[in-house]
Parts: sequence; C-alpha cells; structure tokens
Amino acid sequence: MSNWFPENVSTFGGDVDGIFWLIFYITTVWFFITEGVLVYFAFRYRRKPGKKAAYVLGDTMTQLAWVLAPLAIIVVLDVLIDMRGAAVWAKIKGQPPPADVTVRAMGKQFNWGFTYPGPDGKFGTDDDLQIDNDLHVPVGKVVHVILTSKDVIHSFFLPHARLKQDVVPGREIPAWFQIAKPGEYEIPCAELCGFGHSGMNGKLYAHTAEDYEKWRKERWPEGAQQTATKG
Repeated sequence: MSNWFPENVSTFGGDVDGIFWLIFYITTVWFFITEGVLVYFAFRYRRKPGKKAAYVLGDTMTQLAWVLAPLAIIVVLDVLIDMRGAAVWAKIKGQPPPADVTVRAMGKQFNWGFTYPGPDGKFGTDDDLQIDNDLHVPVGKVVHVILTSKDVIHSFFLPHARLKQDVVPGREIPAWFQIAKPGEYEIPCAELCGFGHSGMNGKLYAHTAEDYEKWRKERWPEGAQQTATKG
C-alpha cells in the first residue's frame, strides 16, 4: 500500500510514513472491531416475539466495563501514537542538523522565489542568485530553507521529501530536508492562496555532488574557486 504516496526520497520521510501507517493500522483494526460488535449486537439483541426490551441503567461494573474497557484501550493507543509522533516531531522540528546549503524561499501570488547567497556566503549582497520556481540542491546534503511570504499564507510542500510547512506573512520560518536520491520533484503550494493557486508549482532539482558543483559554477563563474556549500 505504500504506493499510495509519492516515492520517499528524504532522510526523514520513512519516519513520517511510519506515523501514518501506525495510525492507519490502529484505526482500521479498531473500525472493524467496532463495526463487528455493532452488527453482532444488532442481530443478537434484535426484537423477537414474546421478549420484552430491557432498560439497562449502566450502573453495574459489568455494564460499565463495556464503556471503560474500550476507553482504556483507546487511551493506551492514543498515548502510543503521541509518543511515536513526539519523537518524529522532535527529529524534524526540533534541533535541525547543521546546514550544508541555506536558501531563502519567498511565496508570492503565484510562484516561489528562491535566493542563494553568492560565493561570499551572505544574503543581501550583490552576488546573490534569485530564481523563480526552481530549487537546486545537492543530494546527501542538509538544506535549510528560510520561508517567508510576500502577500498571503502559502504552504511550502515537498511531497517526495514528506515536508510541508505553512509560510506566513511577516515571519521567517525555518525548515530543512536532506534528499537521498537525484531527480526532479514538484514543489506545490498546499494552501489555497488565490485564483492562481493551482498554478503555483515549482520544481526541486536534486543533483549529484558533481552536477551541483557544475550548476553552481555556471551561476558564479567569477567565484568558481569558492564554494557555496560547507563540505
């Protein structure tokens, strides 16, 4: 059933998928148990000639057990999901690993704008590189993205990397990912942001180290001897 999802190409995508499947299997099993009990009771205690309906107050422990036992099971399962989810949240949203590449991403109606620091490694200088909709990263490197919005709320979504982060006007929101497989992947906006929302779709290009270095040198030929990445 994993083919429901786009191919996972990020280092933490498996953890995100694991949370989904944990919730999916728990709720699926619980659904069939619940529906099975309801169907059984509907036939077992259906109306029959000569048999009066019983008025059950639910004031005995045997009767209360039908409520308390399922409640206890649900609480245990919920705690299990919360504990697993908290660990994944801490891994992805907690303390991110050091950046090899840092990019600023601005959402605006209706495209993504990406800014790379030049060979000096600083934003806001003359050698910055600005590109619309295309995000180029090296495979195996930690990429930090500083997310901002020019106008309304957008949502930066990398389905293949299992990353989605709302982008809010007036705020700088950090996110990170690490791609494990070279390729071309989509970057849709996952928040309805206006009439052109459906066309707000960028591209993530994950390059091998050699191809990324070639791409970088083509953008900064004068600083080719310097590196825009750490390592």
